[in-house]
Amino acid sequence: MKRLPLLVLAALGIWLWQSTSTPERELVWRLEGSGWSAVRALDFQVTGADGKILKREERFFSAAPPPEVTLKVALPEGSYQTLIFVKEEGRPTRPPLVERLTIGEEQYVLRPLRLPASR
Repeated sequence: MKRLPLLVLAALGIWLWQSTSTPERELVWRLEGSGWSAVRALDFQVTGADGKILKREERFFSAAPPPEVTLKVALPEGSYQTLIFVKEEGRPTRPPLVERLTIGEEQYVLRPLRLPASR
């Protein structure tokens, strides 16, 4: 019985700690359309409203990238911008693809991604 208050306090502390932490989101881009077979790298940058980079991750591929690319990042609810730099084999880097992203309560965000038709 003497330890019960300590256990309750510990459980309350753990619950408060978990409820105030920023949830991890799974951002998934479905690569649609043509032109992806020449892509050998994708550089993802997630920026906040102030323009600061919150997450940057680069993915490299020995052949065409998979149909979906996933990025895990801890983000609170809000509006963000993603810059996606596409690097193709034997070609200069394209201008970044810019995506606006609004995060609500969802943990899984699926977005289509197409390469521009012209350079």
